[in-house]
Amino acid sequence: MRQFSEIQNEVQKLAKVIGASQDQLPTYGETRDLGYAHIEVDDLHYHYIYVERGQELERKSTQNFDELLYFIFFDATHNIAINYELSNRIENKDSRRIWFAKQIELMYSLSPEFGSKVEAHISKILKFHPYDDELIKQLNSKTYTQPSHDELIKQINRAKGA
Repeated sequence: MRQFSEIQNEVQKLAKVIGASQDQLPTYGETRDLGYAHIEVDDLHYHYIYVERGQELERKSTQNFDELLYFIFFDATHNIAINYELSNRIENKDSRRIWFAKQIELMYSLSPEFGSKVEAHISKILKFHPYDDELIKQLNSKTYTQPSHDELIKQINRAKGA
């Protein structure tokens, strides 16, 4: 297992490639809380941990250093891509079009493996939740009305083929 200083050096090097700020990166050895990630290392694993209000929310553990880097930069590129989309929003278009494309681009700039992996992850999301520009257009329209509970249940059942 690599030491914190080695991990931090590699993370800083890669962060420069994508322009990630310190706030978009984890801490090492101890949490800053507030839902931010930190890294712990033991004899067998790297641990990527989220803590909020003193409670551990999620722990991802791996023995593979590259997988640890993937965890770190999946989150960093996610944040960068969302900020990019906010600055480049296209009215009445599903915001994920810009966000996902930017995240994939950033991950490929770090490594082809990271790019392929995040691309596959996003493809799975889109398989079940495809882009929906029409819904965005309706939500932005002044004539959109929230469907009733009964109508939502009908829509869900239709989607399931029931």
